Amino acid sequence: MGCLTCTHALSILTALSLILLGTCTSGQHTDTVFKRASHLKMDEAFLLIHNELKSEKFEVFWLSDQCFQCAYQPLVHVRKENVSTVVDARHPLTLQINETSTNGVLCSIHYTFREFGNYSMWVKASPADHNDISCDIIIDYNPVYSYLPIIVASLVYLGIFCVFYLVACIFRLDSVRNWLCRKMNPVETDRLINSELGSPSRADLYQEFHSATSNRLRSLDTFRGLALIIMVFVNYGGGGYWFFKHQSWNGLTLADLVFPWFVFIMGTSIYLSLNSMLRKGNTRWKLFGKVVWRSIQLFLIGLFVINENYCHGPLSWSDLRIMGVLQRLSVTYLVVSVLELLFAKPTPDALPQNCFLLQDLVLFWPQWVIILTLEAAWLCLTYLLPVPGCPAGYLGPGGIGDFGKFPNCTGGAAGYIDRMVLGEGHIYQHPSSHVIYKTTMPYDPEGILGTINSVVIAFLGLQAGKILVFYRNQHKQVVGRFFAWSILLGVVSAVLTKCSKNEGFIPVNKNLWSVSYVTTLSSFAFFLLLLIYFLVDVKKLWSGAPFYYPGMNSILVYVGHEVFEDYFPFKWKMQDTQSHGEHLAQNLLATSIWVLIAYILYRKKIFWKI
Repeated sequence: MGCLTCTHALSILTALSLILLGTCTSGQHTDTVFKRASHLKMDEAFLLIHNELKSEKFEVFWLSDQCFQCAYQPLVHVRKENVSTVVDARHPLTLQINETSTNGVLCSIHYTFREFGNYSMWVKASPADHNDISCDIIIDYNPVYSYLPIIVASLVYLGIFCVFYLVACIFRLDSVRNWLCRKMNPVETDRLINSELGSPSRADLYQEFHSATSNRLRSLDTFRGLALIIMVFVNYGGGGYWFFKHQSWNGLTLADLVFPWFVFIMGTSIYLSLNSMLRKGNTRWKLFGKVVWRSIQLFLIGLFVINENYCHGPLSWSDLRIMGVLQRLSVTYLVVSVLELLFAKPTPDALPQNCFLLQDLVLFWPQWVIILTLEAAWLCLTYLLPVPGCPAGYLGPGGIGDFGKFPNCTGGAAGYIDRMVLGEGHIYQHPSSHVIYKTTMPYDPEGILGTINSVVIAFLGLQAGKILVFYRNQHKQVVGRFFAWSILLGVVSAVLTKCSKNEGFIPVNKNLWSVSYVTTLSSFAFFLLLLIYFLVDVKKLWSGAPFYYPGMNSILVYVGHEVFEDYFPFKWKMQDTQSHGEHLAQNLLATSIWVLIAYILYRKKIFWKI
């Protein structure tokens, strides 16, 4: 009954999303049917340049605000006649007009174009002084409001949440329970009341599963599921919006948050799992064998099942990408698990209330020495390793960054190590830096050097697991320590970055998995886990639904969404491929279907574990 109700509700959600988003898209098309140039793509605008300098020829250059220390790039050459061109509408631009003969700057203007807008730029001289050249931009036809589909989708999901919450409140009323008991079969009534429409008690939930899951914290699976569902959404395209894609180089977008969060919660689960198995009497060698076998399985799935090669046809050994998301997870899992097995001791069921404050740190000081040594190795390799043709300690994107001085130095030491060890043909060929910085060198964001810091963030997640075990049933201690770690790591990030996107000692950078990226995302992770733990496991105000279900089947959902990405109903041919509304509807539907699949598998007690 609960499964059917959830399925029905998700079907309504999908239908409403498609109808409303389609309406938004249709409304935008109606407004722009005679104004949108047929060759415009998403996040582009049309610009008509009027040359009022009758005797002058000039060239127009452009520079995006997102491009740090970049040289101006040529846009179009203008003679005496008017010239049209296409400009980027994602970020503010600076347009600079240079005289053709002398290359002197005639004028410049900073402007934010909007999607599918038609604009005119008038370049003219002042009547009083012909040397006084001005650039003015006017709107010929209004752009579309490209964020409207996001607003509509948010309202739809909010409405569904409110309906679920209202139904849950109604089912908790004694009068409703009694009425259901009289009208329905008692067994079905119990299933309905304790379904995920409401907030099931932990005792009821435990009866559904074997005893191995009886001590499982729902907050951990909820956290993992949240990160996973956001990952699925952004991998499917995120509606084509730039802020749902990875940042070109320094800085963060929503897409840059989820992978490190997944690594963090993996570290937390490693400690809880190994500690539990050690307490049950499993030997370290037996656990080591399981860890190695699981790591091998993860690596092979990433290498052969969801490899990027399949985007270009049959598997090709000559350009097989060796590293990837699952490959990095496997190496990180192996290193952190072995580190834990080397020094871990089974924690007793209950610790004295007066145990010293830093027991979860001091007792494991050898692990911290090793982690700090790994971080020191990352710093030394990053800043001291000689890279041919590049300055020491280079952290830039190459391409047109740094005013085009180091076009082939993308990623500095990290890129160099991958090219030397793995080979250029075996690393990621389309890095996110290409979008803004026009890089031509291949670069792998899941490369070798960055894996060191992946281990560090997993180890910080391991620390969260220690806190949960050492201070079990001491909710104030757990919440306080999570908060303290969040603040501490946040302060470290502020110092490393100088609270700046590009000007810090070590900028936040997902491609490099920089130290500041690790500390920033770990700070966010501790705080987010604090909130979820408080709401789900302490106060029980939230069951964790719907994120709890994919969190319980994370490997299946991740591999499945990659393998079936191009199949119906996850993708279909759109009427307008340049519509954010249609892309968003398709991506939300695909993501919702995976949540539904995870829910059904949860109800059927089907879990894929490796």
